Amino acid sequence: MIVLLFAAIGAVWGALLARRRGGKPLDMAQYGGGMAILGALIGLFVTIFITRAVS
Repeated sequence: MIVLLFAAIGAVWGALLARRRGGKPLDMAQYGGGMAILGALIGLFVTIFITRAVS
């Protein structure tokens, strides 16, 4: 769940970043996709850290 949450936050953040820079819809999609991947990776590491800390 944390991975999906971070991915969604990253996608929205990336799309807003591209829009703020004056990007077209395809630019917003590319930034959103890239930031979603980055967010998912960060969420994965957070999940691993939490799992190891609790166990």
